Amino acid sequence: MNFKQKAERVYNSFSPFIRDYIYRNQWDSIREVQVEAADAIFSTENNLLISSSTASGKTEAAFFPILSLMHSNPPSSVGVLYIAPLKALINDQFERLNLLMEESGISVFHWHGDVSASQKNKFLKNPACVLQITPESLESMLIKRKNDIPRLFSDLQFVIIDEIHTLMGFDRGSQVICLIERLSRLIGYSPRRIGLSATVGNTRLACEWLSKNTFRNCSVVNIKNSGINWRLALQHFFISDTQSENINSANDSGYEFVYNCTRNKKSLVFSNSREETEIVTATLRQIAERRNENDIFYIHHGNLSSSLREQAESVMKDDSTHAVTCATVTLELGVDIGKLERIVNIGSPNSVSSFLQRIGRSGRRGAPSEMVMVFREENPLPNAPVYQLIPWSLLQAIAIIQLYLEERWLEPPFKKAQPFSLLYHQTMSVLASSGEMSPAQLAQAVLSLAPFENVSKEDYRELLIHLIKTEQIQQTEEKGLIVGLKGERVINNFKFFAVFKDSEDFTVRHKSEEIGTITTPPPAGDRFALAGQVWEVEEVDLQRRLIYVNPVKGKMEISWPGDAGEIHTKILERMRMVLKEDTIYPYLKPEAVKRLENARNLARNTGILKTGLVHLGGFNYCLFPWMGTRSVRSLKRFIQHKCAPALGITSIEYDNCYYICFKMERFSGQDFIEYLNSTIAREGVTLSQLVGENEFPLFEKYDEYIPKKLLQKAYYTDKLCSEELIMRVKELKKDFVRN
Repeated sequence: MNFKQKAERVYNSFSPFIRDYIYRNQWDSIREVQVEAADAIFSTENNLLISSSTASGKTEAAFFPILSLMHSNPPSSVGVLYIAPLKALINDQFERLNLLMEESGISVFHWHGDVSASQKNKFLKNPACVLQITPESLESMLIKRKNDIPRLFSDLQFVIIDEIHTLMGFDRGSQVICLIERLSRLIGYSPRRIGLSATVGNTRLACEWLSKNTFRNCSVVNIKNSGINWRLALQHFFISDTQSENINSANDSGYEFVYNCTRNKKSLVFSNSREETEIVTATLRQIAERRNENDIFYIHHGNLSSSLREQAESVMKDDSTHAVTCATVTLELGVDIGKLERIVNIGSPNSVSSFLQRIGRSGRRGAPSEMVMVFREENPLPNAPVYQLIPWSLLQAIAIIQLYLEERWLEPPFKKAQPFSLLYHQTMSVLASSGEMSPAQLAQAVLSLAPFENVSKEDYRELLIHLIKTEQIQQTEEKGLIVGLKGERVINNFKFFAVFKDSEDFTVRHKSEEIGTITTPPPAGDRFALAGQVWEVEEVDLQRRLIYVNPVKGKMEISWPGDAGEIHTKILERMRMVLKEDTIYPYLKPEAVKRLENARNLARNTGILKTGLVHLGGFNYCLFPWMGTRSVRSLKRFIQHKCAPALGITSIEYDNCYYICFKMERFSGQDFIEYLNSTIAREGVTLSQLVGENEFPLFEKYDEYIPKKLLQKAYYTDKLCSEELIMRVKELKKDFVRN
């Protein structure tokens, strides 16, 4: 059967209301991803991974056949459970599904923290529908409404997980798998799972993640771009000394360039942090004011109030405007915000996946995707060390782009082997929902969940003993286990349902309007930035965690706790090649070309590409490992624990994964390389030895409740890596001898 025949067969299998929807929207044809997905859903009982580019119609690919099946065989409960990582994505899909299903007789409900109680009660009375929900709300439902789960989900046929690339490898994704498994146990069977993503690097690993413990095969619909239709430009700017000293100055050539790039174009401006997003928004507004032009700039990140985020989303959906929204990852995902004309990215994304998500936000409805990356860098002093003279962000962006252009490479998903923070969370959640359980029953219920397959019974026993000692769990006279007094305080906090790390934020209000949240309350009279605006503190209500403010002019910084993210080794290796090769990439603007050429000359003249170890003068050395975050972290610790005592190494510093600097007074660089190699050859690399006896590595949300021994095990198992380290150290010796 050829594709045309298959498409016709699939189209005829759709319910009449689906065909009417296609006709009303004047579609010439259904897309390949929709044909292949429908064929898999109609003709098999398998789980399904749907991977295709942003705006390729993945949502319709899943829902067209599923709703057709629901229409012909109406469910008596929730028939489809749709799980998405963001409220904004659920709200957007809710509107789209309402349009799709308005003539079907099938209801769609959404359930998260911003949905009214009346809408939730309406669902609870008549749950025969499609239900859209966040992981946190599903967690809450399993705890608070466990006895009602069989009625609400007794006829559940499909679980759709959207944007799975943002979930795999993280506790939140493992939480989703736990929740689906716990739900399946309560209804007595495992519904089919459908995973959606625009950026899956390894479909086999993604299928394993999606289908674990379901005893179903997993079909794959992986539609790759036949060609790339991008308009891409990278430009570089040096920040002058006067600009860097005066944060309130809007006379910044880099930001002026960003402003001009977005002028009269509906645009998204991405930054890698909330702090930078605030600065960018405030600066663009200052430039508009100085030019006597309209302020059409909006802001979107996780610490803003829902009303401000929804305002930005609403404005961006209006194709008649040329609004500009400055955003973090919160708008990287598939919220439909209409026809975007341009994406601007400040600096480099951390991953190929993130780059593709961002550039894929533009170019919808037939237009090419368009992105401008802007790199701002302080002009280094002539005597600055070599590692400060390399434009790391520019190199990283080029490497990311080239890896996709040359190989269509994407980061593979990472799987945590020892997710103890999540293990605590699910242990407490299962106990809270089930009531008293014996230790054996609890261990069976929790350790049988897919994310904990590598956790030993001995480690779980140690965790339970620790939780009993710390009153998180209480042992009854009958030797059963229940939630303890201190555990009750954790569970009864509404923030318990989320496994991602958050902070005890203070809510910021201007009169009756909620602006957002900040972590640390400034005293009355101080100023801070939020929502692209500077605020002066009028009053702080510590008991109610409220800050009352008034708007003032200017620009300031604010910081939130956060993680910079990890970078894959393949990106660092390609960055090294960028410095080695002579290619002038066609997407580089003149100043970016000049900056790259200077960096290449510097790299060749200083020898960082030949030996990897550079003597900076005096007792100072710098090592360029060209490895990813986990491997460089491991190398730094190996030097610290194994080499530093013998060689007198001090002042070890490193920047993400770009370099490691240290001081060494009594030995040469050759001595260091020889000792590093001989130590590894003699002892190998035992990761557990790279964690100090008194270290208490707290990273995840619930790590504070985990015994130190298990935290250390989680750290060296999931945060360190030895294989690349060993190979790279051998290469360092060869390079040093050769040169």
